[in-house]
Amino acid sequence: MTAEAPHTGSNQAQRLLRLYHLYRLSVGIILVLLISSDMDNQLLTSSHDALLRGGSWLYLILNILLVVFFENTRRPAQLFSLALVDVLLLCALFYAAGGVASAIGNLLIVSVAISNTLLRERIGLLIAAVGALGIVGLSILLSFSHPASPSDYAQVGTLGALCFAAALLVQGLTRRLEFSENLAEQRASEVIGLETLNALILQRMRTGILVLDEHRRVQLANHSALALFGCEGLEGHLIDEHCPSLVERLDIWRNNPTLRPHSVKITNSGLELRPSFIALDTSPNRRTLVFLEDLAQITQQAQQLKLVALGRLTAGIAHEIRNPLGAISHAAQLLQESEELNSGDRRLTQIIQDHSERMNRVIENVLQLSRRQQSLPQRLDLMPWLEQFVSETRAVATGRQQIHLHCTDADFTTLMDSDQLRQVLDNLVGNAWRHSGLHREQAQVWLELFIDPNSQLPILEIVDDGPGVPSDHQAHLFEPFFTTHQNGTGLGLYLSRELCESNQARLDFKPRQEGGCFRITFAHGRKQG
Repeated sequence: MTAEAPHTGSNQAQRLLRLYHLYRLSVGIILVLLISSDMDNQLLTSSHDALLRGGSWLYLILNILLVVFFENTRRPAQLFSLALVDVLLLCALFYAAGGVASAIGNLLIVSVAISNTLLRERIGLLIAAVGALGIVGLSILLSFSHPASPSDYAQVGTLGALCFAAALLVQGLTRRLEFSENLAEQRASEVIGLETLNALILQRMRTGILVLDEHRRVQLANHSALALFGCEGLEGHLIDEHCPSLVERLDIWRNNPTLRPHSVKITNSGLELRPSFIALDTSPNRRTLVFLEDLAQITQQAQQLKLVALGRLTAGIAHEIRNPLGAISHAAQLLQESEELNSGDRRLTQIIQDHSERMNRVIENVLQLSRRQQSLPQRLDLMPWLEQFVSETRAVATGRQQIHLHCTDADFTTLMDSDQLRQVLDNLVGNAWRHSGLHREQAQVWLELFIDPNSQLPILEIVDDGPGVPSDHQAHLFEPFFTTHQNGTGLGLYLSRELCESNQARLDFKPRQEGGCFRITFAHGRKQG
């Protein structure tokens, strides 16, 4: 049989061991005090005074040494040896003190009980057996020199039984304590795991989340909230310093929680956010949970759904129109080849063909909307990309068409689908050349790239020196099928704006005294995780 490790937790075992050391030292000090005074003659009935005195001093000195050398021992063999030596010494003192008549038998039971908190079942019962055998055997040995009464034998049996009872009781309580501790540790581990998981989910959410106390001080802010506010840290700061308009929305919500808060604009990032509020508790602390959603992302998602629905509708309509339109165009072409037609009729057939081609271009643009793939914004450095675009555009331009690029020295990284950006610029540059060439011999267009001083967002302006856009037409520029050109379809600018918004960019017309100017406002060069 080998000694086994204590079955309580490490910290709990060390506390019990220190208690065991303290108990033995206390017993040793009390015994030494008793034998050093006249009280030993009254309390102890012993015929072996010298043995009792020497044993008491030996018990105290030996326990002092054990405390020094085995103060924090965790080895099972050492714990078993410690308990065994203690029981054997107490048995010797029990014999020297005169047996049952002394109080050392009770001390022996307490020692057995404490040692069973440190040792496992069989080893603990072995210590109890040694204590019980010591009490019974030494009592029988003492009865040879001092005859005992039947009540003494009853006390001896009771003390022996109490050794086993104490050992079994303590081991049962220790098992329950161990089970409770293990269950508590398991629950604590599960709680920590859930807290870690919740924290990870909170930080990875695309929605910005803030927790504000009653003074509107930020107690918690996830990564998305920091990115939306354009700062590195918010915790411990008043939200008033970063977004006063959010405080106004919070006050309105507290007065009437049924109202839907209006959007707020963040100065640092230039983003427009839609807030929503939830009261975390009704205590005087009045902590509030704030959700912040980027309206650009919401608009982009709505835009994607709108384009999908539009694509399905237009694809069906275009398919139904294109076949009869082809038949009309073909019939007009055959009719024009007839020798019996006079010049007036030939002019009419030519009109039919021209308008059929125009309708075909409209259908092609509509189908382009339905076939357009979903945008895949990637990090894009606008300056080198625009330099390459201008170089390629100059290579295919005519002698009357010129394009210029002006850039400031700054970081122009953004998120954009480069193919869709090329499609937008091809359309805008083509329009600029056409309007510039109406009144000038050289059709010119300027691309001006800079950083907006207020929002710190990249801006690209496409400028021409044409006649400009009348004020009454400016409000309708981006409406589908609105055009001022007799051969235009009215879908170019509409499609360009749709492509920009699907990439979290914005296409607007900027009025000028001379010429026209279209402005593309790009998003920041960050990608939500």
